[in-house]
Amino acid sequence: MPNDYDVLIVGGGLAGLTAGMFAARYGLHTGIIEQMMGGAQIINLEKIENFPGFPEGIAGAELGPAAQEQAMDAGANFLMGEVDTVTRDGNYKVVNTDSGSYRAKSLIIAAGSVLRQLKIGEDQFDGKGVSHCATCDGPFYMGQTVGVVGGGDSAADEALTLTEYADRVLLFHRSEQFKAQKILQERLVANPKIDIYWNTEVQGVLGEDTVSGVRAHNVVTNLDTVVDLSGLFIYVGLEPNSDWLGSVVKRDRAGHIEVDVSMETSVSGIFAAGDIRQNSVSQLISSAGDGATAAISAFKYIRGMNW
Repeated sequence: MPNDYDVLIVGGGLAGLTAGMFAARYGLHTGIIEQMMGGAQIINLEKIENFPGFPEGIAGAELGPAAQEQAMDAGANFLMGEVDTVTRDGNYKVVNTDSGSYRAKSLIIAAGSVLRQLKIGEDQFDGKGVSHCATCDGPFYMGQTVGVVGGGDSAADEALTLTEYADRVLLFHRSEQFKAQKILQERLVANPKIDIYWNTEVQGVLGEDTVSGVRAHNVVTNLDTVVDLSGLFIYVGLEPNSDWLGSVVKRDRAGHIEVDVSMETSVSGIFAAGDIRQNSVSQLISSAGDGATAAISAFKYIRGMNW
């Protein structure tokens, strides 16, 4: 088959690109399947400060393409497409996409995660005041008031980014303590443009054609309030992008793929890397490490098989 590979990697984020670079450097005929540009979701990050080697930080739009270029320079092929299913052909793994099917001796699943929804009807306002990218949409709210929902690293980073555009940033967090890194918490508290709504859940998005406010509920006082704002940025966690796998490999109740220390799944020759795997800490540096481990494990698997 002309579309045969030694290893196929599903996902072009940092885990997938690192896996592609290592697999190609080990001499494997490597294909990386991605429906977006290299770097996937990280291209929307304005500044990455916790990736080693960049003391001044680096933009996601710079790190992602650089990692893709490095993987391709090593010999990996970049294949555009959206994966539909994974099937088996003997010991081979077949990846079916909207642009064709590919067969490989081994498979690395690095499809990442998708942003979790609040499920309060915010989807009807996507592109009309509800966003998940401060770098992309922040300039639309110059001089206005916007809200951010969440308490982790992403929510903190995006709230700080939004202060470059908006006059006021209202940060809604359902607890009284952030999960974000301490350095980010300190920046949030110190920024005069940020108002923090502790113990507060956003339970409704208000507006007709565009967002005009939110209905907020304080879980301590049990009081409901209407808060006026022009845009809402939601960062309430991640869900693994694994539904398309069906029962191909074992997953936990949340959908994360179960792996061993070699990143191998319940199926021999299929590996997983990045925050799609179980017990990932969901950091770029750990995703890159997962990708390297998965690629080396795939090399050992292929070498040990009698093809």
